[in-house]
Amino acid sequence: MSQLDLARLQFAMTSVYHFLFVPVTIGLGFLTALLQTGWHRSGRAELLQLTRFFGTLLVINIAVGVVTGLVQEFQFGMDWSQYSRTVGDVFGAPLAMEGLAAFFLESTFLGLWLFGWDRLPPRVHLATIWAVALGGVLSAAFIMAANSWMQHPVGYAIDPSTGRPQLNDVWKLFTNPVFLRGYLHVVLASLVTGAAVMLAVSAWQLRRGTSPAAFQATARLALVVLVPALLVAMLVGSELGVTEAKYQPMKIAGAEAQWDTCQPCSFSLFQISGGNNDTTPTEIIAVPHLLSLLATNHWNGQVLGLNAVQAQYEQQYGPGNYVPNVFIQYWAMRVMAYLAVVVLLVGLWGLWLLWRRRLGGSRRFLRVAVWTAVLPFVMNSAGWLLTENGRQPWIVQGLQFTRDGVSPSVSTATVATSLLVFVLLYAVLAVVEVVLITRYARKELSPPPAEDAPVPALSY
Repeated sequence: MSQLDLARLQFAMTSVYHFLFVPVTIGLGFLTALLQTGWHRSGRAELLQLTRFFGTLLVINIAVGVVTGLVQEFQFGMDWSQYSRTVGDVFGAPLAMEGLAAFFLESTFLGLWLFGWDRLPPRVHLATIWAVALGGVLSAAFIMAANSWMQHPVGYAIDPSTGRPQLNDVWKLFTNPVFLRGYLHVVLASLVTGAAVMLAVSAWQLRRGTSPAAFQATARLALVVLVPALLVAMLVGSELGVTEAKYQPMKIAGAEAQWDTCQPCSFSLFQISGGNNDTTPTEIIAVPHLLSLLATNHWNGQVLGLNAVQAQYEQQYGPGNYVPNVFIQYWAMRVMAYLAVVVLLVGLWGLWLLWRRRLGGSRRFLRVAVWTAVLPFVMNSAGWLLTENGRQPWIVQGLQFTRDGVSPSVSTATVATSLLVFVLLYAVLAVVEVVLITRYARKELSPPPAEDAPVPALSY
């Protein structure tokens, strides 16, 4: 493998791994804040216990997520120095905002929340967990603004003296159509992920029969958040597809393996074979007009094929291969969409049981709910593969090729060595995360502290 291949593989591995933690942080942070708000307003002891219980899982996730996120920043200078040098004047702005504003907000108030129990006034302490939740949402906003600029560059001008893009309108970064829909999609997907995790932990505890009233409450909360968030996420994802069809037609054509322009266009549920070397795959169960609806919002909308966009890009940018890995595009889109339907069906099943007041007694549902928590993580990873692979061969759409962004002074052996180190390090972190999460998720609820119990003091 070349230096470029290894650098792309390393960044893909670290990015997908890091994003396993981001949606849990956002979703579980919001749900933990809701639990503490319920305790603050009602004074119910079990809500305080649940707040501390799921707050512990949140803190473990944040701790490991921060470690994996730091690697992302270093990679821009380590493997992608040419990219950083070329577009750093634009790309660096939202990253700096994320570090100076969102990350410090989240980390500072997380510390206050952790050590502020029985020290801060109740309302102030409640505000700290909401600040943690807000920090996670803001952090995602700045990161998505940077990524959306790579998908659809706006708000910049080319410096005639250097030939590099410079940011001249920061407001356009945050009104970028790709950002507006993509960011909302990420936040909703995070709520789905956090709710699925809370539902899985609650279902496991209900199967054991520990604190049934308390964990039925969190299962109910998870289901009430899960189903609406997933329904809206699916609608927003559809609108994001329409936006990408306008600004990145190659990405949408690749997601359907659509080589020829069509009008109207069918959506194939499955296909046999297909890929960059097979322009005539066998489609299985083609749904008429569905692709036109998904890509254009019109029943008979036209969708440009890969061949047409390739010819357009050759005329606009010069000779080259502008077709991404079609196999990844096609199946990433379907894995994300089909698993979303599965999670939705499980959520509707849970709501039906909740309405029938049989949620805690359905052993079959509780068993399924535990394993359903895995699906949002696969969906999120497939979504990022769809987004990032579909932009290739561009690292910044229309401005810089991926091959031109790598570090010229870093050898193939160096990238291979660092990739191996990261794989081993992340494997250790995965073991640590799984052991800690499963250990604390299986614990029984801690009894509420006595009113006259002494407050523990920090010692050094």
